[in-house]
Amino acid sequence: MLRLAARSAKPLTALRSASRTFATSRCVRSERSPASLDTFTEEEQLLRESVRRFAVDVVGPKVREMDENEMMDPSVIKGLYEQGLMGIETSADHGGAECSFTSAIIAIEELAKVDPSVSVLCDVHNTLVNTVIRKYGNKEQQDKWLPLLAESKLGSFCLSEPASGSDAFALQTRAKKEGSHWILNGSKMWITNSYEAEIFLIFANASFRCPMFSVSMLTILQQIDPSKGYKGITCFIATKDMGVQIAKKEEKLGIRASSTCTINFDDLKIPEENVLGGEGKGYKIAIEILNEGRIGIAAQMLGLAQGAFDKAVPYTFERKQFGQPIGTFQGMQFQMAQAAIDIETARLLTYNAARRKEEGLPFTKEAAMAKYWSSVVAQRVSGQAIEWAGGVGFTRETGIEKFWRDSKIGAIYEGTSNIQLQTIAKFIQKEYS
Repeated sequence: MLRLAARSAKPLTALRSASRTFATSRCVRSERSPASLDTFTEEEQLLRESVRRFAVDVVGPKVREMDENEMMDPSVIKGLYEQGLMGIETSADHGGAECSFTSAIIAIEELAKVDPSVSVLCDVHNTLVNTVIRKYGNKEQQDKWLPLLAESKLGSFCLSEPASGSDAFALQTRAKKEGSHWILNGSKMWITNSYEAEIFLIFANASFRCPMFSVSMLTILQQIDPSKGYKGITCFIATKDMGVQIAKKEEKLGIRASSTCTINFDDLKIPEENVLGGEGKGYKIAIEILNEGRIGIAAQMLGLAQGAFDKAVPYTFERKQFGQPIGTFQGMQFQMAQAAIDIETARLLTYNAARRKEEGLPFTKEAAMAKYWSSVVAQRVSGQAIEWAGGVGFTRETGIEKFWRDSKIGAIYEGTSNIQLQTIAKFIQKEYS
């Protein structure tokens, strides 16, 4: 459940039952149709206010320290669980909030206004890890893993490798079946949440058994199966105590408090009941879930742009030059007006993609558009915000420069900007050719 708080430190547990009605938000909106994209249910508005207070009161004071230490404060992660923000779409029966997808997007956006590092931790955990298990796990897997993820155990999504970035399915990590277990060998790279995570979704190229062949032929097939590419990809659930090795922790330009590590698997033994969605179904799982995840990144970049704007604009009306606030000069006014327009267009694209996903409509193109444009706007607005604040904006004192550093990753992870443009172009080609 979503523990909506009057104060970030004291959730209103009396709203526990009422918050379960978040799942009906789609019906409420349809009854009001047509409505603007700024139309939210009362519960979603309450969620926004609650997350905003938590972000400002709890996360805000720790942002600079976490960034400089390049480490997430454990109390922040604990607070996310206490606020019910780590199982937003998860059912009440599994300890979650049972909210809408739009609710998750709202939470990600509001967290990013204060710290994009905390935002992406919440984003990956919800839109990737939780969603994969919720959509593709069997009942036993859902009953076992979803409550843990909603209440205490951080999740990590392990797809990228040193040789597979934009070509996400050129995987070298191999999985071989031995009795009632799978044995994984290989490594993953650029894995978000990996340092703090205790539950990992690992994508590996599996070797399949075929009873019509002899043992020697089977051995040969097991060696060549990974060359089949996406057809052999399988998703596994693993826990850190199974022997997941957290290796190099990257030192990054931005989102420095968000852990990004290399992970190694050396004969990692995973029970066969931890295969998620069936053998060879990993490609389908990953490609579908990344489309949803891109809306989450769009929300993160949207919140980042708004956060930088909110920090810089007030300063322009406090700082005076030539006898007037610098924000009243026409050159500044035009820049701020254009930035506000850019942020609003990013917001509309992001909310539209989220609503289409909720309503069961095609949303892949819309998600790509939202992710691409929000990352462009985040970089543009956060860079301008530094200039608006002048020398002060260039220092770490205001935190404005951190938004600019954090913005760059939006054009890279969960599909680079070129990949998004390619996706959009394919839809255009299909429509017009």
